[in-house]
Amino acid sequence: MSSYFTDLAQQYIDGEWRPGTGSWDIIDFNPYDGEKLASITIATVDEVDEAYRAAARAQEQWAAINPYARRAVFEKALRVVEEREQEISEVIVAELGGTRLKAAFELHLAKEFLREAVHLALRPEGRIIPSPVDGKENRVYRVPVGVVGVISPFNFPLLLSLKSVAPALALGNGVVLKPHQNTPIVGGSLVAKIFEEAGLPAGLLNVVITDIAEIGDAFIEHPVPKVISFTGSDKVGRHVATVCASHFKRSVLELGGNSALVVLDDADLDYAVDAAVFSRFVHQGQVCMAANRVLVDRTVADAFTEKFVAKVKSLKVGDPSDPETVIGPVINSSQAEALTGTVAQALAEGATALVHGTATDNLVEPSVLTGLPEDSALLRQEVFGPVVFLVPFDGEEEAVRLVNDTPYGLSGAVHTADVERGVAFAKRIDSGMFHVNDGTVHDEPIVPFGGEKASGVGRLNGETMLDAFTTMKWISVQHGRSGFPF
Repeated sequence: MSSYFTDLAQQYIDGEWRPGTGSWDIIDFNPYDGEKLASITIATVDEVDEAYRAAARAQEQWAAINPYARRAVFEKALRVVEEREQEISEVIVAELGGTRLKAAFELHLAKEFLREAVHLALRPEGRIIPSPVDGKENRVYRVPVGVVGVISPFNFPLLLSLKSVAPALALGNGVVLKPHQNTPIVGGSLVAKIFEEAGLPAGLLNVVITDIAEIGDAFIEHPVPKVISFTGSDKVGRHVATVCASHFKRSVLELGGNSALVVLDDADLDYAVDAAVFSRFVHQGQVCMAANRVLVDRTVADAFTEKFVAKVKSLKVGDPSDPETVIGPVINSSQAEALTGTVAQALAEGATALVHGTATDNLVEPSVLTGLPEDSALLRQEVFGPVVFLVPFDGEEEAVRLVNDTPYGLSGAVHTADVERGVAFAKRIDSGMFHVNDGTVHDEPIVPFGGEKASGVGRLNGETMLDAFTTMKWISVQHGRSGFPF
């Protein structure tokens, strides 16, 4: 077992590694074999308060530092990740049940986002705006919000923690990070260790490993953070947004999805199959952008389905540490049970299983289902695992209607021989992202990332980080004398 699970099984508050003072422990398990990786005594409301107060104290001096000096921390953090890449990969495999392929994918993106953070430190620009008042100069400054609270999920915890933590810090803020209870090391204390080694001043980044059963809404209600960046389910996101709004905080919400990959009648079927299988089954389907639904024009449905089913059946399920494994375990037993229940419900509603996978502990084999009634709720909800619905359609109009017939609007893809036909199709879909002749799972550091409808509020990446983690301040200067009516 990696020393990371013993050395980092602590809270990180005000530059110090220390145990929590809660009355119970979070037990960190390997989802594949059930091995106990770590035991972490949870943080209390008092420790959440200490973390936010430390971030607020450290942030004032950090914001005053020349941004050219600030960016050196992110250059060093990138080198730390590059030097420790093999060790971090092992930890991802052990704690998440991520395959070797998934670990490499996550680390690649994590490094890309750290590279972008280096440049982001220099991105804020002020403006001089004309005034109708003689002698007045209007200056608009981009300034840090102060302190940002980050709540990260279990599926890509390193990437999705860094994705908010690094930009918030680069732009001059302090941060308190709360990782998911199932991934406290990769999503939390590992991030703190990377920045500690990179020379980030003590107190600026704090990690509290805890549970709402202990702290309730204290993490989001606390008066210090001005922005809460949350990645997770729409159900929890709705609650986070409500609490933030009631406390006049900004929330950035990256939530769930029910993406569709659409195969039009002129698509390259072999290529579309490859894209669809990856889009549904990467990291066991535990991806917000995953293709829950694969919609296929009825004229090519038989040919596509035959190829798709054959490829799905070829995917190796098993030990994520085996380089040949494509599908490892889902994160915990409740997820596995929920997926088994989803398949059973679909069959009870009249669906046909073209592939009917079984579940052994947290290993859930792929299931491919078709013939689900169009009014089934399963076609409109997020399914977080290796279960996919094949849906035939008749023509583009029906395809557009089916894709949009969901409360979500995160990602999606369309396959066609005519690129402009694909773009025209994509424009009709109510989602934050859509891809022509590709998969549904994409993230790039300078392209706005986010969803519509129940898939979230706000955007991350590139210039949109300025909107997320800075605020604008108007300072006017009167060089002459104003006239007043009394």
